[in-house]
Amino acid sequence: MENTLIKQDDALLVSDYINGNERALETLVLRHKLKIYNFIYSKVFDRDTAEDIFQETFIKVIKTLKRGVYNEEGKFLPWVMRIAHNLVIDYFRKNNRIPTFDNNEEYDIFQLISDGSPTAERSMIDEQVVEDLQKLIVELPDDQKDVLTMRLYKDMSFKEIAETTGVSINTALGRMRYAIINLRKMVEEHQIILSA
Repeated sequence: MENTLIKQDDALLVSDYINGNERALETLVLRHKLKIYNFIYSKVFDRDTAEDIFQETFIKVIKTLKRGVYNEEGKFLPWVMRIAHNLVIDYFRKNNRIPTFDNNEEYDIFQLISDGSPTAERSMIDEQVVEDLQKLIVELPDDQKDVLTMRLYKDMSFKEIAETTGVSINTALGRMRYAIINLRKMVEEHQIILSA
């Protein structure tokens, strides 16, 4: 039984778990724990906080699966990474500080959003900002748009992006840098409110 679970793909394991097989979730957690935990830790740089956010991520995953509202068409890991990413942002908001990233070419669109409003209003503003930013991303040159999409939505490393697009890591980094610069310019031109 254990061996068959290990060989199953994520979509099957999710389905098994929804149908009552608790071990299927254990297998999913073990399979992806390192990647998800490392992702969280790379943002918060604190083991206890990373562990808390990791636990919270899987509490949300379990609640969503139990409610039967999961419909990510087999894209389990990107979905969990999005949950983790949002919880990291929530953590920084609760602590009234913007995520600080070492100067290691880690960019995050949410760094553009600062805090300051009541939470219900804030989340409405944030949703609008994210929606507006997504519209702007579409306007970027294809090479910049591709890198930004792979980095932010697929959580790919610059090495993976370079391999996928057939360019050097430096070129991928350069495209990301220009994408962020262009986005900031477009944000100013479109007068999107990024801070309350």
